[in-house]
Parts: sequence; structure tokens; C-alpha cells
Amino acid sequence: MSTRIAAGQVRLKRAYEAAASSDGLRVLVDRLWPRGVTKDAAAVDLWLKDLAPSTELRKWFGHDPARWPEFQRRYGEEVRTHAEAFEQLRDVARKQRVTLVFAAKDEDHNDAVVLRSLLLGAGRAE
Repeated sequence: MSTRIAAGQVRLKRAYEAAASSDGLRVLVDRLWPRGVTKDAAAVDLWLKDLAPSTELRKWFGHDPARWPEFQRRYGEEVRTHAEAFEQLRDVARKQRVTLVFAAKDEDHNDAVVLRSLLLGAGRAE
């Protein structure tokens, strides 16, 4: 069995977008619950706070695109410290579609983008 995860298996979606049956397993990957979103509306199946960036890293980054390359590096290091949770998520993504749910307004520069890249093997979390 292949250990690679197909790109279509891991999707990204803002917490403020409506859940859809095509989302598969919805995993919230932020440390903080999305402001103004009810648990019913979020339709989150799993909340992996441990895989979210640390409070210190999140505050340092501040969604500043100029800090994006360094954020990706630092966050990758943090994910490595939570290898068990990462491998759990990777195992699920091998078996079914996973949608990484995030609250950030910037859809190109956020933790879910980095986590998806790591899951797909573009970066190494091991």
C-alpha cells in the first residue's frame, strides 16, 4: 500500500464557509476556536489543538506574508514535536478525505496550508 497521500485527499476550508458532505472528516487545526462560529455550524469532527502553531509562533507570525518562509520552517519544527498526532492525521488522510478547517482570513499564508504541505510530503514532518 502506498504511503503517499493524493492531493485531493486533503482539502482546506475556512471555518466560516458552510460544511459540505464532500468535506469528509473536518479537522480544526487552530489552537483557538473560530470567533463567532457555533459548534454546529463548524461541523468539526476532530480538533487537533496540539498540531496548531504555538501561541508564541502564532503571535510572532501575525499573518505577515514577509514572515511566511520563516513561519513555515518554525511551524514544521513544532509539528515534528507532535509526531504522534501528525501520524494519526496522516493515517486518516490515507484512508479518507480530510478537510483542514482554519479561521485565518489569509487563505494562502496560514497553518493549514503548511500542515497540508507536510501531509502531502512536500515538507517532512518526521
